[in-house]
Amino acid sequence: MALVSPLPDEPSAEAVLRARYTSRLPEHLTDLAGPAHGTVSLPLHVVWSGLRSFDLDRPRSRMSLYRTVLAEGQREDLIAFLDPNLLLAQWPVLRTLISRTIRDVWESRFTELASRTSNAA
Repeated sequence: MALVSPLPDEPSAEAVLRARYTSRLPEHLTDLAGPAHGTVSLPLHVVWSGLRSFDLDRPRSRMSLYRTVLAEGQREDLIAFLDPNLLLAQWPVLRTLISRTIRDVWESRFTELASRTSNAA
């Protein structure tokens, strides 16, 4: 089966995804204002099937929420549901659970995330 190449003036799927995730980023990590404890229920536009409530005091549940919000959330969702300190603390593991595109976009904008990774290695 032959793979179809994009037309020369058509952006690649990777470029489209990168642009989409970049447009959603907050200006600064300190713009993130999500809770650090308790239960969070995500709206349907972020998680449309399965579990919608997450307990931030349980590491696996918290990691699931962060994965979901990073992948599916809009800028307002990132700001409302992510806490900068939790994001930084979880990043060395969280970065292995998200797509390469999301990881690269976040680490390119926020050098403090990339430095957490090199410090953890």
